[in-house]
Amino acid sequence: MAYRYVTVRVDDRVGWLEFNRPPINAFHWDMVGEVGAALHALLDDEAVRVVVLASALEKTFSAGAELQVLQDMTPTDMGEWVSRVHGLALDMRGARKPLLAAIHGTAVGGGLEMTLHCDLRFAATDARLGQPEINIAFIPPVATTQALVRLIGRPKALRYLYEGTLVSAQEAHEMGLVDFLAAPEELRARVQAYGAALARKPAEALAAIRRCITEGEGLPFGAGLAIEAEEAIRLTGTPDFAEGVDAFLKKRQPGFR
Repeated sequence: MAYRYVTVRVDDRVGWLEFNRPPINAFHWDMVGEVGAALHALLDDEAVRVVVLASALEKTFSAGAELQVLQDMTPTDMGEWVSRVHGLALDMRGARKPLLAAIHGTAVGGGLEMTLHCDLRFAATDARLGQPEINIAFIPPVATTQALVRLIGRPKALRYLYEGTLVSAQEAHEMGLVDFLAAPEELRARVQAYGAALARKPAEALAAIRRCITEGEGLPFGAGLAIEAEEAIRLTGTPDFAEGVDAFLKKRQPGFR
């Protein structure tokens, strides 16, 4: 499929979905739709084992929603917008493949919000991150309030959204907003190497881990255990599990599917 506002490529079983709407990756209806379509295409592609969310622009990761789009919205329109971006967030959180984010430059608003639904976030050391929606009397609506509090805790989430200021990559790392820092010129290579390493691991086990953690974190402990039991039982019947145990016992490298 040809895209106008995103770039898609696959490198060593790592699928890259890059925002690409110059000059600043401001989101509008069509761009949000393309992100969703490209995400589904990568998740459905059997040759892709890991998905990376990134930006094709040199200095900007995301500028958030285009203000003209917001200005023209009625409450009914906003209901449709929120429904669409919430659906995208749920698709990301329910994915059966690891999702990584490579964040560089200026990263604010909706594009940055999408990275909250990835498993791990890598940021260039010169990146600046923020959710400035408070400054236009709004909130970040890409399932951000719920993801953020689960990621960094209530006090940090409240302060981050109350203040609406941009934080440095180092500050974002200290507050748990990003997981790894990399020099700007090394960011893509670092994420690609990590993704390729994940792609060599058994896909069904990765999917099980992701489901247990992502779904289980918001459930009572017993309900989370039920998901864990379901996945453990399911994995026991997979060829990769049999191969992994046999390879371990025979002290050889496993040949996962």
